Amino acid sequence: MKTTLQKKIELVNWGILGVCFILSLIFLSYNFAFGILLGGLISIINFYWLSRNLVKLFRHLSDKSEPGKLKQYLLFWYYIRLAVTGLVLYFVITQVPVSVIGLVFGLSIVITGIVLTVIIENIKKKSLRRFEKKNASPVIFG
Repeated sequence: MKTTLQKKIELVNWGILGVCFILSLIFLSYNFAFGILLGGLISIINFYWLSRNLVKLFRHLSDKSEPGKLKQYLLFWYYIRLAVTGLVLYFVITQVPVSVIGLVFGLSIVITGIVLTVIIENIKKKSLRRFEKKNASPVIFG
């Protein structure tokens, strides 16, 4: 079961991918836009895969399984995901006409989505408390 924050992160990821892809189609080359699309899809699929593995891991933790086996399970799927992602990236870079810079930009979409979602959530939660005081500064120092 997904948390509210995870659903927001996924929605923001898809939104960022859509906006970046459309803007790159309009203002940049087709290869760059295709690189953003493929990189974004690879990173989003990797994020979903990681989420699924972690859900399985935490279900096993609640069943009080052995911690050593759970660590092995997590590491096994980590290396499988890493190998599959590496093979897919190798195939994309060598066989598909994409811009490598666009591909790297697309691969960073999930990180950007996570950071943006966390910033937005913190602004929503903390901004009201900050402005309860008179002459409160909108900028937080320290």
